[in-house]
Formats: sequence, structure tokens, C-alpha cells
Amino acid sequence: MVIDGLPAEFVLGKDDRPPNKALMEAMPYTQSLLANGIAKGYHAKAAPPTVTMPRLKAIVSGAIGGFLDVAFNFNTQALLDDNLLGQFSKVGWKMVMCGDETWLKLFPGHFMRHDGVSSFFVKDTVEVDKNVSRHLSYELSKNDWNLLILHYLGLDHVGHTGGRNSPLMAPKLMEMDEVVKMIHASAIMNPDDKRTLLVVASDHGMTENGNHGGSSYEETDSLLLFIGSKSHATHFSSIISNDVNQVDIAPTLALLFGVPIPKNNIGVMIPGVIDFLKDTHQLRALQLNSWQLLRLLQKQVPGFPCGSFPCDGFSGDQGYNSNDIMEKFCRLYLRSAFLHDSWISTELSRSDNREEKSEIIAAYYEFLINANQWLSHKATDKPSTVIVFGVMSMFLSFLIFSISIYSIIQESYSGEKQLSNGIFTQHLDEGFSLSVIFILVISMGSSSMVEEEQYIWHYLISTLNLLFLRKTMQFFKKESTCRFFNLFNGHGKVCIRISSIFTLLITGRILRGWHQGGVNWTHLPDISKWLEQSGTDLQLIQLIAVILTTILILFSLSLLGRGMKIVLVVGFNFLMSGLLVFYHILRYQHNASLPSSNAATSLAQIIYATLGVSTVGTVLAVPWIMPIQISKACCRDRNDNSAVSYPLKIGSQSQYPELIYSLHIIGWVYIGSWCLLQLLLQQPVNSVVTLLILMQIFASFLFFSQGMLQQKQWVECAGSLVGCLGKHHVFDHVAVLYYIGMAGHFALGNSNSLATVDVAGAFIGISNYSALLSGILMFIITYASPTLLLLSMVMYISIKNLETAASPQNVDSEHVLKRILGLPCLVPLTINSILLIAYTIVLILMRNHLFVWSVFSPKYLYACATTVCVLIGVFVVATTVTYAYMVLALRKKY
Repeated sequence: MVIDGLPAEFVLGKDDRPPNKALMEAMPYTQSLLANGIAKGYHAKAAPPTVTMPRLKAIVSGAIGGFLDVAFNFNTQALLDDNLLGQFSKVGWKMVMCGDETWLKLFPGHFMRHDGVSSFFVKDTVEVDKNVSRHLSYELSKNDWNLLILHYLGLDHVGHTGGRNSPLMAPKLMEMDEVVKMIHASAIMNPDDKRTLLVVASDHGMTENGNHGGSSYEETDSLLLFIGSKSHATHFSSIISNDVNQVDIAPTLALLFGVPIPKNNIGVMIPGVIDFLKDTHQLRALQLNSWQLLRLLQKQVPGFPCGSFPCDGFSGDQGYNSNDIMEKFCRLYLRSAFLHDSWISTELSRSDNREEKSEIIAAYYEFLINANQWLSHKATDKPSTVIVFGVMSMFLSFLIFSISIYSIIQESYSGEKQLSNGIFTQHLDEGFSLSVIFILVISMGSSSMVEEEQYIWHYLISTLNLLFLRKTMQFFKKESTCRFFNLFNGHGKVCIRISSIFTLLITGRILRGWHQGGVNWTHLPDISKWLEQSGTDLQLIQLIAVILTTILILFSLSLLGRGMKIVLVVGFNFLMSGLLVFYHILRYQHNASLPSSNAATSLAQIIYATLGVSTVGTVLAVPWIMPIQISKACCRDRNDNSAVSYPLKIGSQSQYPELIYSLHIIGWVYIGSWCLLQLLLQQPVNSVVTLLILMQIFASFLFFSQGMLQQKQWVECAGSLVGCLGKHHVFDHVAVLYYIGMAGHFALGNSNSLATVDVAGAFIGISNYSALLSGILMFIITYASPTLLLLSMVMYISIKNLETAASPQNVDSEHVLKRILGLPCLVPLTINSILLIAYTIVLILMRNHLFVWSVFSPKYLYACATTVCVLIGVFVVATTVTYAYMVLALRKKY
């Protein structure tokens, strides 16, 4: 019986203390079994990643999986490795399974009867378990099976929707307790069968928020109970403090039921489970376990001869520099084998000497435990040739990006005159911005800095904003008194820049305190915890966030002028989408713990369709319509003998007004649609975070637009091009947007632990489970902020100075597009490439580190996923701008 997500401390307590009263009262029958010695309980430590599929593999095969199993968890393939179910099938066992369909995907064709349920509709906490229990009475009355597997998912779903302290947790525990009672009373206590064993296990635990996937104690603390009949009660003792590994389940069950131990097992026979067996059988079980691990050692180190030759005959380090370790294993194994052989040879003449038997058991366990630990670390070794090829490929891509950036900068500004020497008098902001990447690379070598990476990004963004403020104030001091009074006559660029910087500083500070992310400090108070614990109406906050987001986007669109019909049409479409999201939140998101209704699913699908069609339609139609709109606006202005006022001076004197206006509209539609999508999918407490990130984008654009032509910009040349700092501004702004996106990623509660991945939102609007659709939604939720800032590059291109792109009229389209798109696309690719290469090298160096599975491996998964995010974002930006430019060029030509 697998109870998905049940922490062992709910049943067995923690640190030699029993569970709290409420938890004990929720499972009275199970607690009585433990108290009476009928059940034996263990804290079974699960190895990361703590998600279902790799944990089930560990339970049935005793082997440690890789972190790629996280991806396969959503599209499980058949398990081909040697495992318990395969061994049971070979000896003719009949098996039945009810519950999580992951079992059916791992072991197709093994079950004579089965009823699988999907494990990914996390808002279903009731029916998902009823579909299992409805078969229980029938199966317990049958005697045609040897193994019955029950996998209950409801408790895990309760955790995902409401956390450990959800009001639904206690009723769910009571439901599971009733199932244990029913099985024990009808099957195990059956007087006709004294040889039935009930194993109650959980695949992983859960954090306070109900998530899992990482390596914290709360996530790895899984439950293991062996429940027998009263006839076995004298052989069991209620020991609730025993700690074992989850992989130890496989060899224990194999030896209990007389089948071969899976050949790739690294687990150890659980102490105390076979106490009821005769001494000879107990020692034989430990001997078989030792032989199996010895074969694995010989497979890992072919020159390891223990068991066939004297230990002294072992020589050669086989490239591992581990002679001493191998000799230690050999010595331990031969000692236990010698003691066992001596015990067997004196069996007829000896008396019942418990000390001698205990010495043999201790010798076996010393070998088993040491071999288990070494094999666990050895699982991280990978072919060096493949690793070197991968690193070289990454380094080659970095060189290509860097050379391309250098080429574009040199070509773009080769004809410009050298700026005055006064431009180069201050370099503090440039120096710091260039050190950002260096700081990130250095921090990757520390496991603690990897766990708490969010503090680095928040520090970098805050410092950069302060340096921006310093530069702006220096510029302000240089302005004349006359210019100062002109601030009140519509020329207040300095005032706008200062206001923008203060907006960035204030919103950045709020975002930094919204979530205590990471791993080690999640218990500290933060704004999100305060809102949830104070009983604040989060639905009201969501609704306000939707209203303010809609207003801000509509205002941004109106900057082009309210006289353009295309702006009115696009604004109306966006308003309708905002109202749909508003209604969905108002009508269906008042209680996150309730399962989604068909009406809620249908409305979410309508919202997806509306946002998708309006966004794609805008991208396709605006470049064709914009020239007509501009012509009408110009004629109207001439007839009115007045000029149109553009608050951001967007394209007012540009050679490319159609392109700039088109990208302005498309950019804000991208930003607005993505924000509305996040307000629908994100946790309610994160709705304010989405709004604040949008405010940061708007403030950044105001800052950039008011200083585009006045000042040198920083981070222009990424180290090798420091001499060009006075000329270039694009690298600067793109890098800032990239950094804001990463800081926002952690502000939304993400971390480098898989436990912070929001699974619940990935099933909004999905009526039938689809690994592809759920995976896409999960990716959208997790990388909401980085993707948003990448999409905002379209809007940024519309406010940057495009006059340097191609002043001569005869310049070809390829050249113009390279000048427009080059840096906005290459800068994110280059920064990400540097970080990916650096972390790949760190992971290789740390492959034998104690925290390789718990810290460095999940971080590398995030690094790879970030790379995918950057590639998708850059592709969308490049495709959008290229399409708009080509359409406008085609219209001009014909």
C-alpha cells in the first residue's frame, strides 16, 4: 500500500518524539498496531529527486536513478532494469494493481487485473482514492493473487493544494487509516492464512507548502511500515526511530519472499525485519545481500578479486586512486565470510551463543553499509568522452555568440566619431555591470550559494538601480538652472528618470521580501506567509492585480495616440481578455482546494484561445495595417494644423515610424497577454508579484527612453570590449532586462529545488491529462518572469534609437535586421551560454560531492531549462521583428 506523499513523521514522529495529538488521532488503528508491536515502522530516506516515478523505481529495483527521471516522471516508460515485480513474475506470481497509473507504465503486462488513475490532477483529492478503494473488498475476497498493489494519491494532492496544514489533511489520514484497518482485519488476521504481509510505504514526503522534488528532510522522510499478524507480534518491537534507505526495501522483500535480489540493487537488508527467522536463515539472507553487492563492486572495478583470491592479491588502482577503499571492502567481506563459515562448521557442537551470531551480523552490516555508500556515490560517474564533447560544444557556441556581438558592435559604430574624453570619467556602473557575470560564475562553486541564489540576483539588481540613480543625479547636477525650470514645461527627462529609478528600487525591495526562497531560510517570515497566515482575502488581491494590469497595458498602448483605430481594436481585445480572467478568478478560484469544475475548465480554455488568437492576430495584422493608420493620422494632423504628442517620443522623428509603431503595439500585447496568463495560472499570492514585475518593465522603458541619446551606457562590451563603453547602449539595456527577469523568477517563489515547481497550476484548463500540455503549462508557470522580460525585447526595440540601423537608403534588409536584432538576441544567448558552461564545469568537478544529487544536479536541470527558455524567447523576438520588417518593406516596395 503506497500512500503518495505521506511524511514518516506524520505516523512515527520526529527526533524520538511521537507525532502531535491531532496526527495520532487521525490514524488511531495504525498507531495501535505500532504500540502493540504488530507493526514495525521506519523512516525510509528517499534519494532526490523526490518525485513518484524514480522513487517507485528505487523501491522495486533498489537502484538510484538519475535526475532525468524528473522529466520522465511526466511520461513514464517501461522499467527494463531487473526489479522485484519481474522476479515475482518469473516465479509465477499473479499480481493486481489499483491506483497510480505509473505502475502500469513501468510494468506493462505484469498485472492480471488493474485499474489505473492519473496522478496529475492534483485538485482531485476525493475521487482519485475512491477509484482505488472501490476495488478493495472484491480483491480481498479473492484468493487468486499473490501480490496486491494499492497506490493512493489523494494525500499528495491535498498537500499540493493546501500544504501540510491543509484542513483536508486529517480527514485524508483517517481515510487511509480505515484502509489499513480493513486490510489488516480481513486479510492479515485471516485464521486460514498466517503468511500475509502488509507493507505500507510512501514514495516521498512534502514541504510545508505541500511540494516535493528536492532534498530537504521534509521531502526525503518517507514512511515504511511492516504489518504482520498477531502470531508474529512477539518477534516485532515498536521501534519508531529506525532510519533506513528507501532502496533497502527491494532486497528486504526479495529475501523475505525467496526471490533473487535485483542485480543493480545497492540497498541493504533492513535490520529487525527477519528476526523471526531461524539463525541460519537470517545469516543466509545477509550472505546473499553481501554477494549481490560484491558483484556490483566487481562490476565497477574489474580488478577487484575479493571472494576468489586473497585480499593481498588485489593490486592496481584502475584509475580510481582507491586501493585503500577496495582493500577495505575486501577485508570487511572476507572477515564476515570467515566468521560465517566458522559458525557453520561448528554448528553441531556449539551451544546457542547469541554473541557469536551478533558478531557475524555486525560484520556483514559493516561491509553492506560501506559498500552501499560507495556505490551510491559511484552512480554519478559518466563517460568522460561524452562530457568533454558536451563542454566543447557549449564553449564553441559561446565563441560564436561573442564574435557575433563584437562584429555587430564594430560594424555599427565604426563610422562614429570618438566621444569626448568627459564621457569616460566615470566607470563605476560599467565596472560593476561587467562583474555581474563573474560574481554569478564564482558563486556556482558553493552549494550554499546555489541553494540561495535568489539573494545574488536581488543584490545585483538593487546595486545596479542605485548606480543608475547615481548616474542620473550626476547628469542632473550638470543641467543649467534654466534647464531645471524647463522640467515643468514638458522637458523633465531627468525627473522621469529619477522617478523610474525609485520605482525600480521600491518594487525590487518588495519583490525581494515577498518570498524567502531557496532551501535553508524558507522558515523565515516573508510577505507571502504573512498574507496567507493573516487570513487576507487573496482572491481580492488577485482581482485588484488583474484590474491594475489591464489599466497599465491599456495606458501603454494609448501612448501611440488614441486616434489610431488599430490601437482601439487591440485595446478592446485586451480588455475582453482581462475581463475573462477577472471572471474566472471571481467565479472559480475562491477555494484552491476544491477540484476544478467542467465550467471552470471550459472558461480557462476560452481564455487560452482568446489570448492566443488575439496575440497571434495582432502580430500578423498590425504590420499590414499600420502604414494606413499612420497616413490617416498624418493627414488629420495636417488638417488640424497640430502635432501629435507622444509621451515617450516613440518614433516621432524616425525613418521607420511604421516599424516602431508596429513593434510598440505587438510588444505591449506580448507583455499584457503573458501577464494575464500568469494571473490565471500562478498561485493567488503571486498575483502582486506579476504586477510588480510589469511595473518594473514599464519603469525600465521610461528610464531607457528618456536617456537613450544623452548618455553612454554600461555593460556594452562584456569584458573584451571595454574600450567601446562610451559608444554602445543596447548591450546595457538588454542585460538589465535579463537580470530583472531572473530576479523576478525567484521573487515568484522559485528556487533551485524541484520542490518549488508549481504542479497545481499546470492542470488549469485541462480536461484530460496530457503530459505535453501539462509540461508546457508547468514550464510557463516556472519561467514566467524570464520569458516575460525576453518578450519585452520587442517593445524595447521600438524605443531604442533605430536611426543607426541604416541611414543610407540603399542598405539591404539583411544588414538592417542584423543591426536591429543582433544585440537584443545575442546578449541573452551569450550571458546564458557563459553561465551554462560555468555550471557544467562546476557539476563535473562536484560529481563526487556530498550534495551532488541534492544541490548541484537539480540546479543543472534548472540551468538547462533556462537555456530552453532563452532560446524560445529569442526565437519569438527574432521571428516577430523579422516578420514586421519584411511586411513593411514589401508594402513600401509595391
